[in-house]
Amino acid sequence: MSFAAPPRRRPGGPPAKRRRSPLAITLTVVAVVVVAVLLLAQFWTEVMWFDALGFSNVIWTEWGARAVLFVVGFLIMGAAVFSSFTLGYRVRPVYAPSTPEQATLDQYREAVEPLRRVVTIAAPVLVGFFAGVAASAQWRTVLLAFNGSAFGTEDPQFGIDLGFYVFTLPALRFVVSFIMVVVVIAGIAALVTHYLYGGLRLGPVADGEPRTTPAARVHLAVLAAVLMLLIAANYWLDRYSLLTSTNAKYDGASYSDVHAVIPSKQILTGVAVLVAALFVVAAIRGSWRLPAIGVGLMVVSAIAIGGIYPAVVQRFQVNPNAQELEAEFIQRNIDSTLAAYGLDDVETTSYDATTEAEPGALRDDAETTASVRLLDPQVVSPSFRQLQQNKQYYNFTANLAVDRYDIDGESRDTVIAVRELNLDGLGDSQRNWVNDHTVFTHGYGVVAAYGNQPGPDGQPAFYEGGIPTQGALTDKGYEPRIYFSPETTDYSIVGAPEGTTPWELDYQADDEEGGGQVNTTFPTDDHQAGPEIGSFGAKLLYALKFGSEQILFSDRVTEASQILYDRDPQSRVQKVAPWLTLDNRTYPAVVDGRVKWIVDAYTTTDAYPYSSSQPMQEATADSLTLAAQGVPVETQPEVNYIRNSVKATVDAYDGTVTLYAWEPDDPILKAWSGVFPTSVRPMSEMSGDLMSHVRYPEDLFKVQRALLTKYHVEDAGQFFSGQDFWDNPEDPTVGGESPKPLQPPYYMSLQMPGAATSSFSLTSTFIPGGNTDREILTGYLAADGDAGSTAGEKSDDYGKLSMLELPRDSTVPGPGQVQNNFDSNPTISEQLNILERGSSSVVRGNQLTLPVGGGLLYVQPVYIQSSEGTPFPLLRRVLVAFGDQTGYAETLDEALDQVFGGDSGANAGDAEGEVETDVPTAPVEGEDGGTEPSAEPSTEPSGEPSTEPSGEATAPAGDAQAQLDQALQQANQAMQDADAALAEGDFAAYGEAQDRLQAAIEAAIAAEGELGG
Repeated sequence: MSFAAPPRRRPGGPPAKRRRSPLAITLTVVAVVVVAVLLLAQFWTEVMWFDALGFSNVIWTEWGARAVLFVVGFLIMGAAVFSSFTLGYRVRPVYAPSTPEQATLDQYREAVEPLRRVVTIAAPVLVGFFAGVAASAQWRTVLLAFNGSAFGTEDPQFGIDLGFYVFTLPALRFVVSFIMVVVVIAGIAALVTHYLYGGLRLGPVADGEPRTTPAARVHLAVLAAVLMLLIAANYWLDRYSLLTSTNAKYDGASYSDVHAVIPSKQILTGVAVLVAALFVVAAIRGSWRLPAIGVGLMVVSAIAIGGIYPAVVQRFQVNPNAQELEAEFIQRNIDSTLAAYGLDDVETTSYDATTEAEPGALRDDAETTASVRLLDPQVVSPSFRQLQQNKQYYNFTANLAVDRYDIDGESRDTVIAVRELNLDGLGDSQRNWVNDHTVFTHGYGVVAAYGNQPGPDGQPAFYEGGIPTQGALTDKGYEPRIYFSPETTDYSIVGAPEGTTPWELDYQADDEEGGGQVNTTFPTDDHQAGPEIGSFGAKLLYALKFGSEQILFSDRVTEASQILYDRDPQSRVQKVAPWLTLDNRTYPAVVDGRVKWIVDAYTTTDAYPYSSSQPMQEATADSLTLAAQGVPVETQPEVNYIRNSVKATVDAYDGTVTLYAWEPDDPILKAWSGVFPTSVRPMSEMSGDLMSHVRYPEDLFKVQRALLTKYHVEDAGQFFSGQDFWDNPEDPTVGGESPKPLQPPYYMSLQMPGAATSSFSLTSTFIPGGNTDREILTGYLAADGDAGSTAGEKSDDYGKLSMLELPRDSTVPGPGQVQNNFDSNPTISEQLNILERGSSSVVRGNQLTLPVGGGLLYVQPVYIQSSEGTPFPLLRRVLVAFGDQTGYAETLDEALDQVFGGDSGANAGDAEGEVETDVPTAPVEGEDGGTEPSAEPSTEPSGEPSTEPSGEATAPAGDAQAQLDQALQQANQAMQDADAALAEGDFAAYGEAQDRLQAAIEAAIAAEGELGG
């Protein structure tokens, strides 16, 4: 073992330099390499991901903008603080005054001096770093300012194009605020340095002796003058920002803002400029008296002119005459809000809705009533799982999607779901790295059911499903493999060299060789779904990124492999278009031979003058979004302008993200297209097949309906009084909590009164606003969601908002009243109570509202499911209401006939493929205690009287009770047998058990009737 000799001093010279330890050098190099590789694992993999999707320009543009702003912010802040430190030290007095104060400071100087150079460099670097980070976060603001254009509309106060407020003003405010912070921090550094080294004295001084040295005085005065100029600029910009301020009744500059606050800001701007000049004078003349007086004057002015004067105007001039004085500015707010949210073309119609159901009243609305959606997409997901999940490693989302498809030449409302990959369904013995990431890589196929008709025994009437897929959509041909979907959150490695035996599981089939398993390989030769991971470098980076060494050593990671991650469609769209605000919902569509996820995207701003500000997170909350709170979504902004400017699609097979310019004239979209010129494609490239599945977006509609609770009133005087404001109703099907969440809007095909044809629409209702318990209907809103046909041309009617405004003395029940009528009806509640006895439970579906028959028709499906074992809902009854009249039957046609006197004229039961069942229909009592028309007694499908037990009216009560108990036991056993048969895939036994369940329900109803008699 040898030891290094101590450094020897050369004769007459400095000591010899100590040699650096080879071990220290090695450790330093290794540490640098490790840090570099770890950084690459996070950053370069992102570059690879964006490059695989064809959006590499997005990440380089964002990172480039962030880097430039970071450097600029760092240099400005660092240079300013460094200059203050350095200048303060260089101009320090040679001989500090001999005072007790300076004696104390001498001790501090001696302590600080050894660290002065370090602090002089480290402090600017530290504050510069934080300033650079803050500046880089404003990359969107800066890029918009450089690429913004005119809106073509001027604000009503200053006559400036709205583009100034949306694009330029935010950037100006950022620059002024940033430089103001720089000056303040540089001023603090100057004050500390001058005080520490004697250039500034705070303690007592002799008469006539200055508190600052000339150099310190100039330094501090110049900084103060610059700060005053920045304050003046801030006051001047405040004038424009008032146009987006929020008041108690409306947003935008009010009367007192225009006539008091704006003039005061102008005066304060002048005062700040004057004070800045006084600081310059002080720097030259050597007296702080004038700037001190100026600062005092500015403070007094800010209090008196900026605070007291506007308050006096508001209290003594505006408040006593508010309706007259505020009218002009309320009208500005109304007009701007309607324009900013696309509400300026709402087609409002007075609708004198009748509440009296008459025979044949629905004859003119037969198309609408025949297409009423009885399948609730938020209820039937368990039924889809039980009947179509196929394997435990597949699953369906809880909230299914509503769409429309051309089936046999007819457009049919459809409830559709994607069979997504669900690794949590695998048993513990099946969970390993190979299975999780290379075998179970994708879901398989879609499942679709008619929305307006039930199948056998109340099941969904599927017209597409199974594995391998079968049905009307398969006949047209589409790629069933689902590599990208909302529930697929883990990464997969796909692809294998040519000639290799596939190992990605498609499905299991008994007639296949090799264990009945059909495998596939993602075709990497002509599809790139993710970054290539065949090289050692790529393996190493992704092994570090995902913390999985198997990526580095597995033989299944080959030169043909690709790695798939960020597979949620919304996440993919948000990453490639970070400037967009996304809708909370995404839905699948089978188009152009592929399953594609359609995502609605918005361009938004909170800087549109006079428009009402709306928190999107609050406006879009309803019973469905609250039920899905476990699903992470991006926090949505507070906006006062919104456009559905982009329709995005994500290919479920290869993950391709495509952005289409849906509203190409939107100025904000134009600005971002200037930033990312290759990201958004023209709408003309959208295929006709895709366009036929585009629908009106939910979040936009929710924001619009929330605003229309007030802004359906377009007269300033009426708006001020607020007497005609509305509310969106609570969801009456949600029990328990109070207040309840809002009722969500519903998609359905309907023909609005006065319209020539029906359209696929998004609908919602309104009730009176304010503190009232009387829930009647005041309005009905529908958005035309038919974007276009397969010809590929956008419909002129798409997005048209139609409002039916009911008379002020309307007595049409609202959703809550209707639900109360359903629940309180003795016949309905009695029969539902019977169905809920034993081991079954009742699930009430969505309450749909349709403007038909000259009034408003309510339709609500009722599902029955087992409360034990494997519950899944089956459609058993339909509730109908028109006015105060209610119907309750097995089919919609029968329920309508009950309400409309046996002659509804709706032909609702004639929908193609509807399956008639033999569940008896009992008469339903009306609100007046009478008996509404009911269907004939239960019959078998042949029309013969039912042979199931019904009991005699003269039977003893004890016998009836025994019959009821026996029927409930038989129903319970039938449900258990049905669950067991379904679990084993024995559909013959399942059907037989369902028949026994129907017979038992009939017997229970009959026995309950005898007990009641």
